[in-house]
Amino acid sequence: MSFVIAPPPLVAVPVAGGGSYPVHRVYCVGRNYVDHAVEMGFSGREPPFFFLKPADTVVPVAAGETGQIDYPTLTANLHHEVELVVAIGTGGSGISAADAPRHIYGYAVGLDMTRRDLQNDMKKQGRPWCVGKAFEQSAPIGTIVPMAQCGELLTGAISLTVNGSTRQHGDLKDLIWSVNDTIEQLSQGWTLQPGDLIYTGTPAGVAAVVRGDVMEAQIAGLGALRVAVR
Repeated sequence: MSFVIAPPPLVAVPVAGGGSYPVHRVYCVGRNYVDHAVEMGFSGREPPFFFLKPADTVVPVAAGETGQIDYPTLTANLHHEVELVVAIGTGGSGISAADAPRHIYGYAVGLDMTRRDLQNDMKKQGRPWCVGKAFEQSAPIGTIVPMAQCGELLTGAISLTVNGSTRQHGDLKDLIWSVNDTIEQLSQGWTLQPGDLIYTGTPAGVAAVVRGDVMEAQIAGLGALRVAVR
């Protein structure tokens, strides 16, 4: 095949034990912890909703390294959101929650960076908020740990510090829609593919970061993701 322009580079995330995971799509679940929904002005168990980020928003960070992201344009209110990321290994549509685990390749720690001022402005206008979520370098991710190595993650502490001070802390058991429920719902609207990443939502405590801040996100069993803002 002859291309008229150079094809974009493939985004690949390191995998614990060796190898790399090629990224196809990035799905994100909105307001999936009650405490975060409340701090955003909502409450209760609402039906799940999703938004997407382009694959090239992903910033892979190998274990033990500190990733770097640039403070983005257009915003004065860049927020951190620590999230469990699910890496799909076997695709499909109409997947049941009971069958969902066999479609999971592994898990990682991720950050859903958000231009909160732009997102809020779009919400007020009733417009899509891609500009607040789907910008360059908005999806840092740590090393993927295969489920064969860590087991199915149903509970476990999830937290984020900025410059050593705790900002977010919760537990995976507090997800409104579990990972398996999320895969069931998501696969009704899209045919999931190997290489798809699912960012599953964030606990309360989202707040702004500035240039020079260092974020450290952790999930029990998955290690830490360190990212500096420059």
